[in-house]
Amino acid sequence: MWWHRETIYQIYPRSLQDANGDGVGDLEGIRSRLPYLQDLGVDAIWLSPIFTSPMNDFGYDVADYREIDPLFGSMADFDALLAEAHERGLRLLLDFVPNHTSDQHQWFLESRSSRENPKRDWYIWKDPAPDGGPPNNWQSNFGGSAWQWDEATGQYYYHAFLKAQPDLNWRNPDVRAAMYDVLRFWFGKGVDGFRIDVLWHLIKDERFRDNPPNPSYEPGQPDINKYLQVHSTDQPEIHEVIREMRAVAEEYDDRLLIGEIYLPLERLMDYYGQEGSGIHLPFNFQLIQCEWRAERIASMVREYEERLPDWGWPNWVLSNHDQPRIAARAGEAQAAVAAFLLLTLRGTPTIYYGDELGLGNVEIPPDRVQDCWAKEEPDASFNRDQARTPMQWSDAENAGFSEAEPWLPLSSDWQTRNVEARMGDEASLLSLYKRLLALRRAEPALQTGAYRELYADEPIFAFERIGENARLAALLNFSGNEAQAEVPKDCEGGEIILSTERNRRGPASRTLTLAPNEALLIRAKPSR
Repeated sequence: MWWHRETIYQIYPRSLQDANGDGVGDLEGIRSRLPYLQDLGVDAIWLSPIFTSPMNDFGYDVADYREIDPLFGSMADFDALLAEAHERGLRLLLDFVPNHTSDQHQWFLESRSSRENPKRDWYIWKDPAPDGGPPNNWQSNFGGSAWQWDEATGQYYYHAFLKAQPDLNWRNPDVRAAMYDVLRFWFGKGVDGFRIDVLWHLIKDERFRDNPPNPSYEPGQPDINKYLQVHSTDQPEIHEVIREMRAVAEEYDDRLLIGEIYLPLERLMDYYGQEGSGIHLPFNFQLIQCEWRAERIASMVREYEERLPDWGWPNWVLSNHDQPRIAARAGEAQAAVAAFLLLTLRGTPTIYYGDELGLGNVEIPPDRVQDCWAKEEPDASFNRDQARTPMQWSDAENAGFSEAEPWLPLSSDWQTRNVEARMGDEASLLSLYKRLLALRRAEPALQTGAYRELYADEPIFAFERIGENARLAALLNFSGNEAQAEVPKDCEGGEIILSTERNRRGPASRTLTLAPNEALLIRAKPSR
């Protein structure tokens, strides 16, 4: 399975490169940057949604699953991108949004037209509660009730996100069949896989019972935290749907399914299913959510490895389009340690575009806020725009992203924080990413070797990757101070093959002094 060895790079299509001068990234722009991605050393690219959409949620409100939105180009542009990616040895994954459509999708327009329409049951419609209000207490992830009143037909429809994103009824076999045909359409074009949006949301409680109150909710938190989503998500029947999706993928060679699933670890593991029946990679967001300390991260990795089923393959993510970037959470210096961790742990790594530049939270003036969630809950302390800003390529106008003003602002230091400037700096984070990716490609032990924790003693986390013919020890300093690190006995005298301190090389002594924010990798001496 190729994803056991390869690295995925997530692209937010609006923000990688604008080719037509409208200030928004597009498919031709992405195609023009394939040489950069090839040179960086990634193996697969995943595009956030590019399908026809009113863009109320920037593509996560799909109006036609089989067409490219004109904002991003045409189907011919997509075909050209896919063909060139494959020519360059890059795989291409798309974002599949099966939980909901746009309210402009033809299916919903028919469903909404009358209670008798054949597609009425393709969405979730319910009569009012006895008091005339919503059918239950379910909350939208973007704030307020998840039920929207439809005056024309006298019922509420359910939307887990925006009211412009009505949820499909995945208990309806016709819905399933239609959506599986969408997968086949793109697989037939040669797409290498899908990241499946909010997979744990697809099936809802058949009785639509109220969710219980969240005892840890505090005022100021997003509305969705008011209740525990016991009945609105993660229902047992979701695993039947996953088995069916996996069967569709198995109709084609070497196709990958990744599931977006924000659940506690013990429930996440259920999404691997039985061997051959689950999602290949239920996204593991622990590095996004955890406290950035050596002992905490080591404990998290340990538990994850222990809970994995025998057939389950691990995966790791540092940032994505919905969460603050790693440099914003841990600081730029620790972003280098994070990159080292991501690319040396066992499992498939996913890199988020711009993390290789150390992009943090970019300031978004109030009059330039685009994020629909931030607009729906303006008092909440988040804005996803900060993690979606344009890629910064050079010190040319608009950072080489576009001839026009970009759809979101650039970072304040864009004239120095850009690919052109950092590519020529051997001490930069970008250069470190390139070295890590090259080493990962060259070392089978880093691709598929076993993982063994050595120790976690603040601020050091140490572990080994063990291959058939190599043993590599990783030592990571999670602090801004020097720290002493014990080297495993079989690595004493071994070669330091990579360090965040660029010039550090030579044999490893039994005890090493790690510089602030340093991570390094030691190759054990061959056994005699």
